[in-house]
Amino acid sequence: MAATKSQIIAKVAEDAEISKAQAKAAIESLIGQAYTGANDEKGFTIPGLGKIIKVDRSARQGRNPATGETIEIAAKTVLKFRIAKAAKDAVLG
Repeated sequence: MAATKSQIIAKVAEDAEISKAQAKAAIESLIGQAYTGANDEKGFTIPGLGKIIKVDRSARQGRNPATGETIEIAAKTVLKFRIAKAAKDAVLG
């Protein structure tokens, strides 16, 4: 089950023994930093969780799975999230 934003804020407030308003401000600050940091060439890292980075994909050829026809896929910019080794180890063992 996915947690809602309010559930995450409540859990952070409880764990850190701070008010929900303080927890909300901290989480929103982290999100804002991640958005800004993703534009940096080095990306934005949350230690122990992962790194968000902006990547430019070049144009390439693909195939329409329904018809098998070759199509041209346009170049675009995407966001990638690279999971930290510590997170992989904690979840996968």
